[in-house]
Amino acid sequence: MNNPPNPLLEVRQSNALTNARFEYSELQLDLFFFMLSKLRKTQESLVYQLNIKELSALTGKQYHLPYLLLATEGMMSRVFTITTEKSVKQLSMFQRIEYLTGTGITEIKLSEDILPHLFHLKDNFTSYGLAAALRLSSKYAKRIYQLCSQWKDLGETKKYDVQDLKKTLGLIDDKGNEKMKQFGQLRSFVLDPAVKQINEHTELHISYQLEKVGRSFKNIVFTVKPQALADTIPFDLVPGDTAPAGLAPHQVENAGRLLAQLSIITPTLVAQILGNAAHVAACNKFAHDLKTGKHTKTHSLSGLLLTILGLKKTGNGPLFNAQS
Repeated sequence: MNNPPNPLLEVRQSNALTNARFEYSELQLDLFFFMLSKLRKTQESLVYQLNIKELSALTGKQYHLPYLLLATEGMMSRVFTITTEKSVKQLSMFQRIEYLTGTGITEIKLSEDILPHLFHLKDNFTSYGLAAALRLSSKYAKRIYQLCSQWKDLGETKKYDVQDLKKTLGLIDDKGNEKMKQFGQLRSFVLDPAVKQINEHTELHISYQLEKVGRSFKNIVFTVKPQALADTIPFDLVPGDTAPAGLAPHQVENAGRLLAQLSIITPTLVAQILGNAAHVAACNKFAHDLKTGKHTKTHSLSGLLLTILGLKKTGNGPLFNAQS
């Protein structure tokens, strides 16, 4: 009997926008990720408003109108090619982009045909990841983080041909003109700085392995592991009313990510922790301590966290089942 296909791999193969070969500048990627964070499946209109002051507050960067106009003009002209078994589609992302004078608001109207692909990307590139991506200052780090985010549940990416990866990163254009022909340049100016930024500023810890064919590096594979962030990101990317009073949804999401990392997965226990503001705050502090090495010598991190939360009876085991 044939084994059923791995649905996770199918997701990655069909994620055309993430794997598309296009070159966005750092500013264009900031706008692209910020736009993704605003997508709402419940919204019927194709029009979204981006508050540039809000984006600036998150990234610490200043966005001046002349540069924004140039960036979005380039984004407007970009065509995305979606290849399936049945067809090859060429899609534009925007119908229009408008800057509302004196408001700091950029209004965008998305193409109806591109919208399902954007939601597919957003669903597989978590909202928390979107916020982390905005903090990366290198356009190459942003793109590599985006690629690695697709594979974080499998531990490593697919094997990328080095030349294909360079095309994905915009280092080889459609005419074959190539930047950084020497692999040492790619390593020094793209790969190593991107890995450093991603490991310092996101919830992923990545590294890479190279494979030679003959005397040249032919393939590259990124290993991808989750890690707790030292600092939560003060940006509400996920609307909703599920957060306890006094907390933003991103704080609850960060706590939930820590619980999953520690294999604390019993539904009743997770619900109890995430439904309590004090527990969520303690989880975020624990994540910070974990990131900074305070708990490295602890044998059972899940047991320690449950003890801190008062959910583990000394000598009598936990009140709920938690794998450790």
